[in-house]
Amino acid sequence: MHTHHSRCFALVPAAGSGSRMKSEQPKQYLSLLGEPLIRHTLAVLCASPLLERVYVVLSVGDQEWDRHPWHSFGDKLVPLFCGGASRADSVLNGLRAIADDTASSDWILVHDAARPCLAPWHIESLVRELIHDEVGGILAVPVADTLKRADSQQRIAATVPRDGLWQAQTPQMFRYVMLKRALEAARDVTDEASAIEAMGLRPRLVRGDPTNLKVTYPLDLHLAEWILQHREGLA
Repeated sequence: MHTHHSRCFALVPAAGSGSRMKSEQPKQYLSLLGEPLIRHTLAVLCASPLLERVYVVLSVGDQEWDRHPWHSFGDKLVPLFCGGASRADSVLNGLRAIADDTASSDWILVHDAARPCLAPWHIESLVRELIHDEVGGILAVPVADTLKRADSQQRIAATVPRDGLWQAQTPQMFRYVMLKRALEAARDVTDEASAIEAMGLRPRLVRGDPTNLKVTYPLDLHLAEWILQHREGLA
């Protein structure tokens, strides 16, 4: 699957504070099955034979990282203490930090630290679908629920047709040079695909599944634990 022209690297922005979790501790360090949440995320990425290296972008003042042992991941895991104020800033700072280790045509898979239920097959299907794509793309899931738009009183103002609507996940996979250029031009985006879209390009949607959930609220931690404990039966 690999040619020397297009290696794949993972970049995990993990400089956030996790304000919606009602926790003093940054979300990526919350305990999940007895390990920091981010360890589950990084373990899957580091175990993937498709990825050359896994870079994790931490805040400059991160006090927590060094309290945990990471040596079992070897040289494949590289912490970068260069996080920015926003996700886009962190990813861009990370891209600048790895400029000497990557070629402009290499693929970067940006993955949320708070998606600890990523599975090997998610990475495999994304890389398989996109390795020869002109633009790149993202893992995503078609919206299954009926969507409602609320008014200011929390009453339903409209029902939004869900045809063609997808829920974006990560990893989001784009070539180094294209992603860097896109993020330099669009700094207020909430995901990488939006920056690529702002350049007039159309990223591909690669179908994932709902088990790759993002831990945003306290209940999500329990869902993530359930998924990780029962996954053998779900595959």
